[in-house]
Amino acid sequence: MEFSIDKSLEILERTPAVLSTMLVGLSDDWTMKNEGGETWSPFDVIGHLIHGEQTDWIPRMKQILELGTSEPFAPFDRNAQFEVSKGKNLDQLLQDFTRLRQVNLRILKDALLDDDALSKQGIHPALGVVTLKQLLSCWTVHDLGHIHQISRVMAKQYSTEVGPWIAYLAVVGGR
Repeated sequence: MEFSIDKSLEILERTPAVLSTMLVGLSDDWTMKNEGGETWSPFDVIGHLIHGEQTDWIPRMKQILELGTSEPFAPFDRNAQFEVSKGKNLDQLLQDFTRLRQVNLRILKDALLDDDALSKQGIHPALGVVTLKQLLSCWTVHDLGHIHQISRVMAKQYSTEVGPWIAYLAVVGGR
């Protein structure tokens, strides 16, 4: 599928509701557990999404539109959520994410981006030259990736409980 802002908005507008529906009211066994090691729980992922709303998508869009390739984006701290989330519960994080997303989508819509704007370039500190269209496409896929991640992390909480059905359940390691 070719990128369009309207198609991206179909996902970006729904993500907060999808995540709230998935997570509100669940026990910590579902929302605070991860896949082991330095992996993230659903709680951590929501904190990460909040940090992205604050420092990534719209700030980088504005930088591309205002500065182009004159200076690289500030590096994104992929673990900042651990500080962002301190002292909050999951419901608070989901409310914060929903509010921030609404603000950012209003900014995106108000920008009235045309094909010329979407082809403007910026400099990613690790990836080099990127276009605004690529950034906005990434925002959309990033949401879907984290919805998938949350589902996988939650499913793995029962990976030993599903018994022989694990062979049929790709989400927990089957085929």
